[in-house]
Amino acid sequence: MDYLEFKIKCLEEFREILIAELAEIGFDSFQETEEGIDAYILQGNFDREKFTEIISGYQEAAEIYLTEEVMPKVNWNEEWEKNYDPIEVGDLVYVRASFHQPQPGFSYEIVINPKMSFGTGHHATTYQMLRHQGELDHAGKRVLDIGSGTGILAIMAHLLGAREVEAFDIDDWCVDNGNENFDLNGLSTRMGFGTIREVNPQGPFEIILANINKNVLLDEIQIYVGLLSPKGFLLLSGFYTEDIEDLIIAATPHGLVLQQKSSKDNWAALILQKD
Repeated sequence: MDYLEFKIKCLEEFREILIAELAEIGFDSFQETEEGIDAYILQGNFDREKFTEIISGYQEAAEIYLTEEVMPKVNWNEEWEKNYDPIEVGDLVYVRASFHQPQPGFSYEIVINPKMSFGTGHHATTYQMLRHQGELDHAGKRVLDIGSGTGILAIMAHLLGAREVEAFDIDDWCVDNGNENFDLNGLSTRMGFGTIREVNPQGPFEIILANINKNVLLDEIQIYVGLLSPKGFLLLSGFYTEDIEDLIIAATPHGLVLQQKSSKDNWAALILQKD
């Protein structure tokens, strides 16, 4: 499935609110530019009516001008080789591409050759999820990575000693890239294709990872709880700090208890534990 790319020129003070509004309707990646933002969404997730409603609401005040393109499925590694820098998550893990040299001083290393900028460790949500993974005992555990993208969180679970790791994504391009990255990091598992309802993973899992977006998390959280073992951990990210309360309100009736929360660049992450 192809991605749609929207180049949105707007006044600087409207960038964050536009990103927040577009994230609510399924846009999953953003890049700030000198003139505004570039926003990306899978074609299958795009709701033209909702998008037009948001843009129209800010058109005059934000002085919006936009262009729309379909992004062809090409290999983006050449562009990444020019611009992609390694990521350091404390001294826990060093995330690099295959064209970077290894670095000493880290407990773990992950090699990611991304096709696009989704799930490389650069985004605040991925960074926080990796950090929170490092705070949990994965040894001998079954781990489920929902919306796996490049597979980086599944790879981290494997490195931390998980007995079994399952992962899937709704984008066939991500599945191909994720499997490539699994091979680079010694995982024998293969990434599944589809939504959680289509893949239908079989629990229980001691750790579930879901770095998606608020609407999907709210819709699927009951499914996550059903797959989680007693005292198991659910790690969530992909939403803004102002959305933390909504996620906790949704989680509490299902027996999930907040253990830890964090934020980075206004993006939030939660560690929840099942009663």
